[in-house]
Amino acid sequence: MHQVIEWLTGFDEKKLEELINSKVTFEEFFTEAQLNPNVTLIKGVICGYRVEEIENELTQKVRYLDKLVDELAKGRKMEKILRKE
Repeated sequence: MHQVIEWLTGFDEKKLEELINSKVTFEEFFTEAQLNPNVTLIKGVICGYRVEEIENELTQKVRYLDKLVDELAKGRKMEKILRKE
């Protein structure tokens, strides 16, 4: 899970723990994040919405994370979860 979050946000385990302990909001969390340049390769449906079509920027970032966690939970190979061009 940490590897997926780090790939998406750039946060290492120490920074992630700091953010969790600070009880930041999703907005604060994603404001500090440096999203992976390949984030646009995340496509598909999560919670009934196509992630690539979500217009609200914060909602889209949250759904990117949802999508990656969902793929991890379903046993998808890490090489596929951590998208590369």
